[in-house]
Amino acid sequence: MATADTMLQTALREPAEHITLDLSAVTFFDSAAIHALVRLAQQFRGTLTVLPSRQVRRVLEISGLGEQSWLRPA
Repeated sequence: MATADTMLQTALREPAEHITLDLSAVTFFDSAAIHALVRLAQQFRGTLTVLPSRQVRRVLEISGLGEQSWLRPA
């Protein structure tokens, strides 16, 4: 929760044609992080790539977001 808004604001700070979020070292992913990620997916429709850790992938699967095109294999 403490870093979800920072992640969102940092990603939105500079214009980009494509954005890749490397979450491979993330061990805790809560609803605030899910919300930030969904906002980024809406903002960068078709140009977002997320590299999840096993824990992030599990949370996204539980929340119904495990099949999104922006989510890469862990």
